Amino acid sequence: MSDFRIVRGFEDVWRPPVRRSVRPETVLHPIARTDVRSRLWRIARRVPEVMVKITGRTRDPEHLRAHLSYITRNGGLAAEGRDGWSIEGRGEVMELARDWATSSLCDPRRRASTALSIGIILSMPAGTDALRLCDAVRAFAAGTFADRFDYLFVLHTDVGHPHVHLTVKAQGDLGERLNPKKADLEAWRQNFAQALRDHGVEAEATPRRARGVTRKAERGPLRRMRERAAQGRGAMPEVRRQAYREAAQAAFGRDDAARAWENRTAARQAQVRALYLAQARLLQSSAAAEDRRLGDAVEAFVRNLAPPDTLRLALARELRAASRSPVPSREKDRRR
Repeated sequence: MSDFRIVRGFEDVWRPPVRRSVRPETVLHPIARTDVRSRLWRIARRVPEVMVKITGRTRDPEHLRAHLSYITRNGGLAAEGRDGWSIEGRGEVMELARDWATSSLCDPRRRASTALSIGIILSMPAGTDALRLCDAVRAFAAGTFADRFDYLFVLHTDVGHPHVHLTVKAQGDLGERLNPKKADLEAWRQNFAQALRDHGVEAEATPRRARGVTRKAERGPLRRMRERAAQGRGAMPEVRRQAYREAAQAAFGRDDAARAWENRTAARQAQVRALYLAQARLLQSSAAAEDRRLGDAVEAFVRNLAPPDTLRLALARELRAASRSPVPSREKDRRR
């Protein structure tokens, strides 16, 4: 074993920005711990990143029934509950929905907007072993919710990548409410990634900035609206129209100066990459061949990262490329 050393401040690369203090009533469980060397190897090899996403909340019995019917394909897919028993058929699904709704509606503190359940998707890229994924979700759900909240989960394999719908009852066994914040989601990602590794699936959970990613993923509703607009079945979302207006100004020279937030993004990425390279140099100076190999892998990872990018600049490149493309002859005739 080598005397593994870490550059001061390096682990901050993996900590997401904290925008608020953790509330006293947090639902967090301890974040799974992993050694820095193993994590560096996974990141350098670009192992798949887990996705843990809250899909929505149900707020009345009808909505809860519809949600559970949807994730079980109207009872056609077997679900698994907190006790490990299968929930099969539409009748059992509707009975569970009725039990959850009844107990929640009896709470005298409940408001009309109080959630009955919270829907969560846990997924991995195509090619992931679906059964191991399901086993990992079982372990994750038991460790995160079983001592306080009821839940059920269903494995879906009918799309390009396997994923599990996990629905958690929002009212706990002792009347507490499940109201996850960003810090909770980060803990869930870390613990789910560890559960996958425990079941033989390589997985990691790092902030976007630790992977050199500076553009936020497009939100699902906006993406669907944009896709419908591209097919001529609706209007382009106004937020996207505004993004194109700003990109056009950047593309054609009227307003190509970097925004303050773009400068901050670039500065953050420069700091992250500098810490990676400092850690790589420290490893490359080690007497242990394993550490030197890891240092070379980390350096190669950083050198291959794409430059920092933003949606405004990406759309500007798209517009410039479109302006240079030859106009089809029919389009020329129409313009005349």
